[in-house]
Parts: sequence; structure tokens; C-alpha cells
Amino acid sequence: MPKPVVYYDGACPVCAREIRAYQGCAGADQIEWQDVSVPAPLLAPDLTQSAALARLHVRRPDGTLVSGAAAFAVIWSSLPGLAWAGRLMTWPPALWTAERGYRLFLRLRRSWRRGLPGSP
Repeated sequence: MPKPVVYYDGACPVCAREIRAYQGCAGADQIEWQDVSVPAPLLAPDLTQSAALARLHVRRPDGTLVSGAAAFAVIWSSLPGLAWAGRLMTWPPALWTAERGYRLFLRLRRSWRRGLPGSP
């Protein structure tokens, strides 16, 4: 069975730190981790590098692509120690709230990245 594939921005210090924390969890070897901040061939027909850099994406084992809070839900569901959080995200109000929080983070993240050398 294919593994979930996580597409993350390894150049974002906050993002990279969180992904490293997940990679240290039991079950992390059952996830494929792909840093999209480095030049790479086409990620997939339905995912460009610029889109992948804009927000967290995960390709589920069934091939569907999700992003934002739904992507975190897939990651958490795949890690035994965080599976409870993944189950919580199946409750629509929790997913809605988490997505709103993630969008706020993305706005803050854009302002942080503008201050980095070489950032737009």
C-alpha cells in the first residue's frame, strides 16, 4: 500500500521544525517526506512547486491531494501517538477551526518570509 506523501517547505524555519518533530515520532517511516523548497522535477500534475510552497499538502495513499488542516489530519492519523488528533479532525467543527487557525499562520508566515534574504 502506498504511503502518504507530505509536501512541506523546508526553508520555512517553523515548518521545518514541526516536520522534524513529526519525523521523530513512531510511525514516521510510514510517511514519505518531500521538501519542496529545493529544486525538484514536477511534483505531480495537480501540484506545482509554488502551490506546494504556499501551504502544506499531503497526498493520501488513495491518491487524493489535501492541504492545510486536512493535510495535518492525514499526518496525525498516520502517527500512532497523534492518531487521536487525526480522529478529532474528522469532526467538522474541529477541522473548520483548525483550517482558520492555519490560514492565520500562513498570513503571519508570509510576513516572516518577506524578511528573509532572497525572499519576495
